[in-house]
Amino acid sequence: MLRIRPVLRAATPLLLALLSACATVPETAPATAECPVCPVCPTVPEKPPEKPKVEPLQPASWADVNGWGTDDVSQAWGAMLSSCRAMKAPVWQASCQAARELGDKPSAAAVRAFAEREWQPWRVVNADGSGEGLITGYYEPLIRGSRTRSKQYDTPVYAVPDDLLIIDMGELYPELKNMRLRGRLEGRKVVPYYSRAQIDARPDKLGDKVLLWAADPIDFFFLQVQGSGQVQLTDGSRVRIAYADQNGHPYQSIGRWLIDKGELKIEQAGMEGIRNWARSNPARLDEMLNANPSFVFFREQPANGDGPNGAQGLPLTAGRSIAVDPRSVPLGAPVFLATTLPGTDKPMQRLVVAQDTGGAIKGGVRADFYWGFGAEAGAQAGKMRSRGQMWVLWPKGQTPPGAKPGT
Repeated sequence: MLRIRPVLRAATPLLLALLSACATVPETAPATAECPVCPVCPTVPEKPPEKPKVEPLQPASWADVNGWGTDDVSQAWGAMLSSCRAMKAPVWQASCQAARELGDKPSAAAVRAFAEREWQPWRVVNADGSGEGLITGYYEPLIRGSRTRSKQYDTPVYAVPDDLLIIDMGELYPELKNMRLRGRLEGRKVVPYYSRAQIDARPDKLGDKVLLWAADPIDFFFLQVQGSGQVQLTDGSRVRIAYADQNGHPYQSIGRWLIDKGELKIEQAGMEGIRNWARSNPARLDEMLNANPSFVFFREQPANGDGPNGAQGLPLTAGRSIAVDPRSVPLGAPVFLATTLPGTDKPMQRLVVAQDTGGAIKGGVRADFYWGFGAEAGAQAGKMRSRGQMWVLWPKGQTPPGAKPGT
């Protein structure tokens, strides 16, 4: 629908009055009559020109890649070979075949020589052209759960509901590739799916979709944020619950909510600080959790020795897998990450593979570093909030998505 800007709408009566003041004088008017001088008409400020779009990937050289010569790049080789199994695009076939011929456990020197022979670095930049961004961490937690509901186990873990609609925008508009809308039908109209607060308020809506019952709502909330985790059941067995889908609402940080409410200082708003606040304010637990309307649905998997599956459908590798925004960094591509260790200024420069995505991972230089399973990995992930740089490594002679053709 065409909408008249408020400034134009407000100016319309004034413009009409000014124009009428300068109307042609009728022929019957006295000869001495003069048309009054028109006042200066108001002007609408011109819309400032849009800044030219910055491509998220810019060509670079190996000399530009900070720390390239210091990392034991062989530690990422398993993740790279794994990623090759899922990368079906023709641009990767020759490079992946050459990687397989190098074997399962090449030396760091062999991997470095291979990369410099096969790949071209492309620096990742933000929309404003800057080359630094936020690097956070995530991990696979372990929580307690049960197959049956009780007073101790009262937080439901849901599978994907039958009424959740997923609309792939890329099928209609290629420029919106990787964009999906989620909703539900209300009559003949598609409306947003239920928010976290609405799901919690109407458990009967999803009663037949409960996989398990978790013991601690805040532990389960953090598992949702991580995207997957393992559950220790009351019979001593263990299962994995893996990300299956999401309700379509944007992720909102409860840490930021606590800061904005004046409940915590920024340095206190990590996982432990949030847990401590929740224990001290049980009556406000739902209020805090519902500040994030996003809600994750799961599927059950065996808890084997591999990492959880990422967005490629492949197990993640601790310390060598990252989650990215696939609109800027192609999923499956090797990436060199230059950042710092959690809570320190010590460099952490590593070859990693973009094998996952996340609701909070948006933008160019933005990544979530996978630390692995358990409490120690969780401690590192919880502290990680660093600045960093990223370079996508792409087959030579080819232009990756997100780069200007011909560069």
